[in-house]
Amino acid sequence: MTKTTSFFLAAVVAASMMSTAAFADAKSGQKAYLKTLKAKFNMNGTKFAAEHTVDEWTELFANDAAGFIKEYSEKFPAAKPILTDPNNKEKLQDIGDFAKEYGSDSGNVPSCG
Repeated sequence: MTKTTSFFLAAVVAASMMSTAAFADAKSGQKAYLKTLKAKFNMNGTKFAAEHTVDEWTELFANDAAGFIKEYSEKFPAAKPILTDPNNKEKLQDIGDFAKEYGSDSGNVPSCG
């Protein structure tokens, strides 16, 4: 009985850590978006995330965010230096996690303005 209980508790702890880590990327992406791109895109995080569905965001952020960089560099030329900066590669992936978490068809609404 104790081995079963210990295993169950370990599984619960492991599962909660995984879901927290996934949420942390979206949270980091939300912060990164607000700090670096909100002013360039002239839209809050809620409006930004709702621009595409989860599947569309997934496709845009595939291949090191190539589709996202192309689309949003054309829409917002002032943001191109930020989007194409190799030092922002990880930040863009976090922004992608944010966008996918709160895409227009996700049913989730970010708490950012």
